[in-house]
Amino acid sequence: MRTIDHWIGGESVSSTGYGTVYQPATGQPQAQVALGGPAEVDRAVAAAVKAYESWGDTSLSRRSKILFKLRDLVERHEDELSRLITAEHGKTIEDARGEVIRGREVIEFACGIPHLLKGAYSDQVSTGVDSYSLRAPLGVCAGITPFNFPVMVPMWMHPIAIACGNTFVLKPSERDPSPSNLVAQLYADAGLPDGVFNVVHGDRAAVDALLDHPDIAAVSFVGSTPVARHIHQRAAASGKRVQALGGAKNHAVVLPDADLAEAARHITSAAYGSAGQRCMAISAVVAVGSAGDELVDLLSKETSAIVVGPGDQADSQMGPVVTREARDRIVSAVDAAQEAGAAVVVDGRGLRVDGHDDGFFVGPCLLDQVTPQMDAYQQEIFGPVLVVLRADTLDEAIGIINANSYGNGTALFTSGGPAARRFVRGVTVGMIGINVPLPVPMAYHSFGGWKASLFGDTHVHGTEGVSFYTRGKVVTTRWPEQAEASRPTLHFPTAS
Repeated sequence: MRTIDHWIGGESVSSTGYGTVYQPATGQPQAQVALGGPAEVDRAVAAAVKAYESWGDTSLSRRSKILFKLRDLVERHEDELSRLITAEHGKTIEDARGEVIRGREVIEFACGIPHLLKGAYSDQVSTGVDSYSLRAPLGVCAGITPFNFPVMVPMWMHPIAIACGNTFVLKPSERDPSPSNLVAQLYADAGLPDGVFNVVHGDRAAVDALLDHPDIAAVSFVGSTPVARHIHQRAAASGKRVQALGGAKNHAVVLPDADLAEAARHITSAAYGSAGQRCMAISAVVAVGSAGDELVDLLSKETSAIVVGPGDQADSQMGPVVTREARDRIVSAVDAAQEAGAAVVVDGRGLRVDGHDDGFFVGPCLLDQVTPQMDAYQQEIFGPVLVVLRADTLDEAIGIINANSYGNGTALFTSGGPAARRFVRGVTVGMIGINVPLPVPMAYHSFGGWKASLFGDTHVHGTEGVSFYTRGKVVTTRWPEQAEASRPTLHFPTAS
């Protein structure tokens, strides 16, 4: 069986313990992944500390050139990365390819690091005195990333951190670890010095070792809200800078004046793409007024037409979920919703895919007549389950969104500008789409939510990512032309 080891200091490193990586479409083991702990984390951090001694002083031009090479290598290996994602995560090849492309866009953003790290200069702030500011790297940074985007989410972090002059230790999900090792090899091929980028595989033991390590200056995380809260509290208690992105319950509000057929198509894609295993998936629809019955009918037709199968088959639109446990949890959530009074309009429970009886498949599920009190609405199911709520007015729909504990992403479908403006100003959500159901910002804007969807002060990538991975210095300079004859004064200095 294939073995997936750590990547530390520019070389493959074995481990004392290993876990199993499954093929979600078949349910069968396909590889063993190293499970690191404090010893492997110590070794990776030591390599990163040593590499930082020179990388932190490497010129902006040199850093930028390496990132340009990495960008080209990622593009050339797009197919290989996509197939690794599909094999271990289960999503379709085209869905995986989209993930790789969006991750590459962050590398492209980081290629412009010389411009992004420009400081400010003020001449003659006082007589003979100038002042300027600059951004300095932090040191060793760590990223702890989820299974659902094994290429894109880490690329929200490490290209910007490394471009800013930091070194990096990545702890990817042990469910789909192979893409991270390939990215490490591509970094090496691009000329990145050994130890600047390291990969430690593992579970909670590796995570806690990273959070507690005294030589790690900052931690980035994407995952569920309970884990995000743990990451934030434990890392902050160790004096680290932390950005921890948590869970989501993303709403799509549909007004009667919207193109309902178009809204149904977009919402179906956003709800069931990647089998709903996206932090930006639309998992709740709020149908306003007379839009409700027609919208549910349209959603039912679109959902029922989805072709479910192995991700590497050309006709598959939706693949399996990542584990057997995830499949069983999703089915149980639909069972509970039905018992609580929800109407199961499209039922994907019990789906069987020919030739893949042991695969982790669950079909798309559409639930109507859901209320905010039901667990199916309150909880992040993280699977192919879309729930529909009803509201009489836009203001009532906004109230439903704002009462939810999550504030990651939301969307409004309408043909009216005033309603859209009221929605944008009124919702307490970090990312908003108007007739766009999956409002994932481009790399030059930052990604992140509000409320229980974010712990920490900054979002990931974009200019906020640059701010997170650097800290400011302000320098005040004075070069007297000749010795001053005046006596020392003890008053607080002021500009003159």
